Amino acid sequence: MITGVMHHYLAARAELDAPGSPFHTTTEVIRGVPLKVFAAAPPHMRAVWEMTAGHGDKEYLVYEDERYTYDEIHAQVRKLAAHLLANGVKRHDRVAVAMRNYPEWVVSYWACMSIGAAVVGMNAWWTAPEMEYALNDSEPHALIADDERLERFLHMPAQRPMHIIAVRSERVGTPWASVMAEPDPGSVPPAEIDGDDDATIFYTSGTTGFPKGAQLTHRGSVHNIFNIVAMTMATGLAEQKAIAAGDVPAPANPPAAPPAPVFMAPTPLFHVTACNCILHPGTLAGGKVVLMYKWDAGRALELIERERVTNFSGVPTMSREMLLHPDWATRDTSTLQGMGGGGAALQPDLVLKIAGALKTGQPSTGYGMTETCGIITANSARFYVAKPASCGPLVPTLEGKLVDEDGNDLPPGPDTLGVLCVRGAIVIKGYLNRPEASADSIFDGWLNTGDIARIDEHGFVFIVDRAKDMVLRGGENVYCSEVETAIYHHEAIAEAAVFGIPDERLGEEVAAVIVLRPGASLTHDELTHFLAVSLAKHKIPAKVWFRSEPIPRNANGKFLKRELRKELVGD
Repeated sequence: MITGVMHHYLAARAELDAPGSPFHTTTEVIRGVPLKVFAAAPPHMRAVWEMTAGHGDKEYLVYEDERYTYDEIHAQVRKLAAHLLANGVKRHDRVAVAMRNYPEWVVSYWACMSIGAAVVGMNAWWTAPEMEYALNDSEPHALIADDERLERFLHMPAQRPMHIIAVRSERVGTPWASVMAEPDPGSVPPAEIDGDDDATIFYTSGTTGFPKGAQLTHRGSVHNIFNIVAMTMATGLAEQKAIAAGDVPAPANPPAAPPAPVFMAPTPLFHVTACNCILHPGTLAGGKVVLMYKWDAGRALELIERERVTNFSGVPTMSREMLLHPDWATRDTSTLQGMGGGGAALQPDLVLKIAGALKTGQPSTGYGMTETCGIITANSARFYVAKPASCGPLVPTLEGKLVDEDGNDLPPGPDTLGVLCVRGAIVIKGYLNRPEASADSIFDGWLNTGDIARIDEHGFVFIVDRAKDMVLRGGENVYCSEVETAIYHHEAIAEAAVFGIPDERLGEEVAAVIVLRPGASLTHDELTHFLAVSLAKHKIPAKVWFRSEPIPRNANGKFLKRELRKELVGD
């Protein structure tokens, strides 16, 4: 089937890229490199937010029993922007945002976008030392945080001087309610914002044991929105063409009109998955965005029914847990048009299960990275069902190639395996304060994804393996060296090797093999307690093997982790 209708998909992509289309691509020199861009894209994220003013009294944010319209959030954004400006925040300054997925996170985000300040997305799971590191690294002018994060901030031995706004808390700083009680200025003063300015700093776990602050630009964030919309439209247009040509049957009961878009954001807004790939396109579309206090499959199903959710995008674990939940059979999920997400690959069996479970919707996925401001590829609907092992073709503003382990270009071909490299306007500017790390990852505009892939004759990408020493746990990147660094701080440790092991619920779980110093003793529980001071809970090894012999190494002295994993778990 896929070969028979693929020409419709390719024709749809070409039609959307034609001159005069809002998704027509051209080339622009950015940071000295000619890169693909959308000719009609807005210049920055402030412009994207300003485009939503016309949505007026439409519902925008739903959090538990709280509801906010676009007009109400625009008013809050104006007030917060005025407050930040009055307290010295200006273009290029950074504002750290540390909280759960509260509506205040969204308000803070758009207020910063409007004045040209960069949002530092603080991982809400971080411990006090991890928060302290990111604050010292990013040097924000202001911190907007909820009660839990402020408590951790107050336990830091050396607190950075900054303006603090307390969200749902009176622990320290200016209460959010006081800011919202200030007069509505009616508008946000004009701001000079360049497409290459930092929009957000999102931290990724570091291969050197410390997180790296990825610098996502305004241009990259805008183009990610347009890429998502273009990929969605290409799939829909290809479907129409295939039906018109008689290559696929028309739906038996097509809806009279498409329902109003309602997006659920079950993953943290401090990641590109929820922020750039749900909040951004949902906002531009005038949709309703449903926020969750924390993930719970039963609660998610309740909200899908109550809010008539059309788009669910989380990590694969979430989709699987909802399908297996006893409430799936009794809750009304008929409004779901798309279900899936990113952060990890959807296993082929899950793709088919979603396709069979949804009454009118289809599975979807997006493969991406923080370093690309969002998605690199996307796959959905019948194309995903036909190629469930593929994450889809590259988005319109990306070039792609495969290279060998020495960085040499490999000849294209469906059987060629290599490390995937991509180049385009959505690639980050670099890593904050890390010129060497930036140069290692990005060369002449090409980003080395670290993922081993092949690209078939239709341009669909298949991720075969990860070259990076990383565990992908429930959508969270956990770099093994960071965990190893923390383990080695324990005086009983002689050797430690951290790697991922398969986990049915999370995809992967963190595991460790440890060799103790002569005469030392240590239990798994004692190690967990020790690591809890410096590592977020999701990074702490769930499985630990203690070994009496040295850990095997290769000729270069590196631990043979794949062999260890095969020996211990048979994978």
